Amino acid sequence: MAEIQRLICASAELADAGKGVCFTVNWRQREAAAFVIRFRGQVRGYLNECGHVPAQLDWQPGEFFDDSKLYLICSVHGALYAPDSGQCLGGRCHGRGLVALPVAEANGQVFLTEEVAHG
Repeated sequence: MAEIQRLICASAELADAGKGVCFTVNWRQREAAAFVIRFRGQVRGYLNECGHVPAQLDWQPGEFFDDSKLYLICSVHGALYAPDSGQCLGGRCHGRGLVALPVAEANGQVFLTEEVAHG
């Protein structure tokens, strides 16, 4: 298992295809918004920035999924992303996916597992 660096939230806070938990990371020498979600039982973490422009994805705090609960959607552009990979699936992201963050789940907690400073 990767070295645990920082607690993000309790596992119970992440329902499958439900509301995400927002936090910040040091990314390219700046503080950047980030989030974790659960999709098909797996916890995933991403920078909270659309692949098109650095707009935050959530349309309400922690709301990242579209109505179908199958895709992450950008609140500004409507770009769609695969929740399990961050891959751009359509819209203005033009093939630029989300930046994945190293997260892990252990003992009922979700953690950022590495320092993310360089990106």
